[in-house]
Amino acid sequence: MTAVEDYRIYADSKLAGMRIRRYSWWLHWRELADFILPRRYRWLVITNQMNRGSPINQNIIDSTGTLAARVLASGMMAGITSPTRPWFKFKVQNLEDNLVVGAWLAECQRRMETVFQESNFYTAMAVMYFDLVVFGTACIIIYEDFENVIHCFNPCLGEFFYELDERFQVNTLAREFTLTHRQIADQFGLDNVTDDVKSSVSDKNPGMAGQQTHEKLVMHMIEPNNGFGELVPKRFKFREAYWEWGSPRAKLLRVRGFSEWPCVCPRWDVVSNDAYGRSPGMDALGDIKQLQQETRRKAQAIDKMVNPPMIADVQLKNQPASTIPGGWTYVAGLDNQRVGAKPLYTVMPPIAEMKQDIAEVQARIKITFHNDLFTGITDLQTVRTATEIDARREEKMVLLGPVLERIIGEGLSKAIDRVWGIMERGRLLPPAPQELGTQPAHIQVDYISMLALAQRGLATAGIEKLWGFAGNLAAARPGVLDNLDEDETIDEYADALGVSPKLLRDRRIVAQMRAQQAQQAQAQQAMQAGSAAVQGAQTLSQTDVGGGQNALQLMLGRGAVGGPGEA
Repeated sequence: MTAVEDYRIYADSKLAGMRIRRYSWWLHWRELADFILPRRYRWLVITNQMNRGSPINQNIIDSTGTLAARVLASGMMAGITSPTRPWFKFKVQNLEDNLVVGAWLAECQRRMETVFQESNFYTAMAVMYFDLVVFGTACIIIYEDFENVIHCFNPCLGEFFYELDERFQVNTLAREFTLTHRQIADQFGLDNVTDDVKSSVSDKNPGMAGQQTHEKLVMHMIEPNNGFGELVPKRFKFREAYWEWGSPRAKLLRVRGFSEWPCVCPRWDVVSNDAYGRSPGMDALGDIKQLQQETRRKAQAIDKMVNPPMIADVQLKNQPASTIPGGWTYVAGLDNQRVGAKPLYTVMPPIAEMKQDIAEVQARIKITFHNDLFTGITDLQTVRTATEIDARREEKMVLLGPVLERIIGEGLSKAIDRVWGIMERGRLLPPAPQELGTQPAHIQVDYISMLALAQRGLATAGIEKLWGFAGNLAAARPGVLDNLDEDETIDEYADALGVSPKLLRDRRIVAQMRAQQAQQAQAQQAMQAGSAAVQGAQTLSQTDVGGGQNALQLMLGRGAVGGPGEA
């Protein structure tokens, strides 16, 4: 068998195993979608479904869960990867003070930010955050694009599968999804598709044009480039393959390699070697179900109050009756008290208590989705000081600390590495300066988003407390301030706040300024000493000590008229 046939046997078997291991998560995602986000989940990936436009949110009566998830997703989008402000910067260890290297890194950052802005990166990130907070697992695939440098795709929940490496990091992404015949032909080329696709899109078969919109199941896998001969050159760390489901084993739609991992695969929270993550949506699912039930019961109670079940005399059976305002109902024998209609029973439900319990459930759902972190000021019922608001925000930031670290490690760092590699191969980055030498492989990314800075901003409180304590102690022991380095303090404080390094002077310039200031101080002291000597001499010259001499002459041993010994 050929390498392609061997790979097809391997890939089909591997995909079947991944499908089995995902089954329990698949069921859980379906329940989450039913009650929170039904439009971002595929229960069954089958072709030519004609009911995709049918209502999909039949289980959602109160949308608090969906709205709370939206607030959290929007807050994370604005707080972690805001399109309107820088959220990352580059640095090289031990060369932070080099102005040439700093200018080069700043230009690289500016160009990458332009790529993110001009592509659909931020649109894909917004979808990813929504998936992440509801399902705990999300995915973006970043491809090279001729027009916008990069183009991002968001696989839908239910379409993709994960597998982990020995470090419990995602290293394999598999998918099963649908494309039309025309999409398959345009994306992969006529030479690679099966005969039925080729015939439906061929200009020689105009009568088959209706088949172009028919769908086929396409399989997709991205994984480490190990084995299978020269299917993909060994210089690529990862390989990608597409094939039509049910096609001959000797046929692939496309196979190619990647120098870096092309996927962004963040997970909200993980346990052990689970391939998929857990989410706030899973935590809030019980409350969301309770909310739907209580909202439904409250509506039924109000409905029975407004339109209660009725009881009527048997004489009214099959007689016309009207319940609309101003309507008439004709009956015979009105003098008989038994004739007429009245409620079967009186319904007086505790509406106030039901509303209060529903409000408590809604509040729990919002807290589970961390809405109080992003709407803290809006939800305040009383006026609070800025210090108290900052303290509350810092306290809540601790809850998102592990999540932020995982999003950076499994998501943002992979995205920046991928885009950097694409831009470097496309010669879209400025030439590295000579001062950098062999350092480009050691370029580090510093995340300066609002949430990242808020996390790091906790360090500023410690710095302020240390200096405040030292200042109080210095009143009794002035020498205690010798233990603190004010220059390092300024650098650490500026780094914690995420301010631009341009605001701080280079250490060498600071040293030169201090040397000049020391020289000026010495010169000024010399001038002051000389001025004091002149003033003293003038005073002595004006002091008469008798015999026609002043004090200055007496000190110098000179006579009043001539030199020494003259009469």
